[in-house]
Amino acid sequence: MKILVVNAGSSSLKYQLFDMDTNAAIAKGNCERIGIDGVVTHKCPGKPDYKTEAAFPDHRAAIECVLKLLTDKELGVIGSVDEISAVGHRFAHGGEKLRASAALGADEIKYLESIVGLNPLHGPPAISGFKACKEVMPNINHVGVFDTSYYSDMEEKAYIYPIPYELYEDYRIRRYGFHGTSHRYVAAKAAELLGNKNAKIVTCHLGNGSSITATVNGKAIDTSMGFTPQDGVPMGTRSGAIDPTVVTYIQKVKNVGAEEADAILNKKSGLLGVSGVSSDCRDVSEAAENGNARAKLALDILVHNIKKIIGSYVAEMNGVDALVFTAGIGENDRELRAAVCKDMSWLGIEMDENVNATCPRGEIADVSAKGAKVKTYVIPTNEEYMIALDTLNLTK
Repeated sequence: MKILVVNAGSSSLKYQLFDMDTNAAIAKGNCERIGIDGVVTHKCPGKPDYKTEAAFPDHRAAIECVLKLLTDKELGVIGSVDEISAVGHRFAHGGEKLRASAALGADEIKYLESIVGLNPLHGPPAISGFKACKEVMPNINHVGVFDTSYYSDMEEKAYIYPIPYELYEDYRIRRYGFHGTSHRYVAAKAAELLGNKNAKIVTCHLGNGSSITATVNGKAIDTSMGFTPQDGVPMGTRSGAIDPTVVTYIQKVKNVGAEEADAILNKKSGLLGVSGVSSDCRDVSEAAENGNARAKLALDILVHNIKKIIGSYVAEMNGVDALVFTAGIGENDRELRAAVCKDMSWLGIEMDENVNATCPRGEIADVSAKGAKVKTYVIPTNEEYMIALDTLNLTK
């Protein structure tokens, strides 16, 4: 069975085609600059990479291009669109009603449209991407996989904010959590490596957007991102958790409104804001190595906050069996992983620095020190495969 996974952004449409008989991606690519000038990239194992300019006035034009490439005699991997059994769509937000992956029908889309206010950046393009795919492929199943659903089983004490309860009742202001599909994947992999389905695991999804999640018995019990992806550790351009009064103080001293204050904290803060160099951790690390004090400070703040959250989750779970690093920074930044694990031996977290420094990129690695009470893993995330797997299970 072949499953197409679609991740639609405001001006992009990323895709992967999975052969679920082999659990492998047999094609992937990205339609970029939708509504502007358009560029498409397409890759298939064993075939030359393809990249060209293409006009994409909307998401429908993009998905039509994708299907044309997938069925192309030279570049494609299937003979007909009929070979695609279902399409899995990534949604950042499922609100409180879509608590698990679900077949997408009129009721589900109506609900997703009703919560766009909770998810103004990612919601509209994801809905547009679904509608475009549904128009082009009306006779196959379409499934929504929601990053927030992994946190649907958290207890109220973990997701209700200590603000007037009516704000939750009337406006659904609560901790939702994000990156759930990634955390679900790597936590399951860690439990598999441990041979313990009931394991206590802390997963660190560290990238331009970062979040940390505590998982017990295969269920998330807490996570660092909150009502929006702004909460938690500092990120590329996001401040992460700060005193909420900082927001209103910025508005007063800079004489700006809510939107501009939000832009400062969401787009001009984090690594970029402190370092003044870049939002890319690689650039900041290079600057720090060259003696830039603010760049070093930005990295120190990031590590400091990651360690705080790990420690709080160990306390919350009453122990920990594994610590996992994943995503762009987590998988590739060896120095940051080492810095996070430094002086954590009291928790049983000890890293083999030589293994950490030499482990192959893109592969699962056990970087724990010999005899460490807690396993430390580097596990490449695979959100697209999780979407394909959920889509397969619902289609069956």
